Amino acid sequence: MLLRENTKEIRIGDVIIGGSHPIAIQSMTNTKTEDVEATVAQILRLEEAGCEIIRCTVPNHEAAIALGKIKKQIHIPLVADIHFDYRMAIEAIENGADKIRINPGNIGDIEKVKAVVDKAKEYEVPIRVGVNSGSLEKEKIEKYGGVTPEGIVESALEKVRQIEDLGYDQMVISIKASDVMFCVKAHELIAPQTRYPLHVGITESGTVYSGNIKTAVGLGMILGQGIGNTIRVSLTGDPVEEIHSAKLILRTLGLRKGGVEIVSCPTCGRTQIDLISLANAVEKMTSEMDLNLKVAVMGCVVNGPGEAREADIGVAGGKGVGLLFKKGEIIRKVPEDQILGALREELLAWKA
Repeated sequence: MLLRENTKEIRIGDVIIGGSHPIAIQSMTNTKTEDVEATVAQILRLEEAGCEIIRCTVPNHEAAIALGKIKKQIHIPLVADIHFDYRMAIEAIENGADKIRINPGNIGDIEKVKAVVDKAKEYEVPIRVGVNSGSLEKEKIEKYGGVTPEGIVESALEKVRQIEDLGYDQMVISIKASDVMFCVKAHELIAPQTRYPLHVGITESGTVYSGNIKTAVGLGMILGQGIGNTIRVSLTGDPVEEIHSAKLILRTLGLRKGGVEIVSCPTCGRTQIDLISLANAVEKMTSEMDLNLKVAVMGCVVNGPGEAREADIGVAGGKGVGLLFKKGEIIRKVPEDQILGALREELLAWKA
């Protein structure tokens, strides 16, 4: 059994993570939470892209109150991100948060942590216990001679036990770092030691370009070992990009089905069409199509159909002409400027 399948099932609104449930895709808004209109608009865009759980920061009373208004207008579970002020966690729960994210270490003394746990218990709201490499306690740094995977795992498990001792066991664990191999090692250490679901991601990974590479490597190594129940791709950019990346990572690992997979050749001296533009146009055109297909975009009419024989459907361009093929068999020949439209017709007919 995979480690992720041996985890406890935790309900977050209408979404269940843990056990044999699918890995859920998360993101976080970057609007001011108290700006209800802007926040709702962004969440609806994220929903359309495929986001399944959304998190909003709650730094003040106005943001906590806004959660209730936001929740009425969206369709996915709403998570409150809490730092330092335990009162914001309580207010967020009272205003409809489906989960709260806290680091008990920066919430305050045990009485403040207990107040949050008691409120979560009252409303049956799970707690995501989050520890990042940047928030590791001084004593753990001294014990392990620096910020280490061992230290961050020990810190997280201590905080989990603290909440368990307060009589609550509806938890999700998050241990993140911006260093990919550090993060991988930490997850390898913690997964065999707990049955709580793990929220996985590379924090502060960077821009859409560099962050995608770091996250794909890190999540690929972690998820590929059977670890992780919910993920967030953290990018400096439009959070919708996080959802596109998360879906592609899961599909690449065989952990999600559905959606159009694009395969395309890297171009060479035989290419006689603008394959780069064509491939990008096909990817954009198919991004919102509800099809479980592999689509090939090849630059050579001589070898293209044969090389992409495993694709369900594809196009291959030559000098002034394009070929459409299914499973390697040519079905149509069209002028070069009609390739994209012809492929669209075939895909829409497939969908019908």
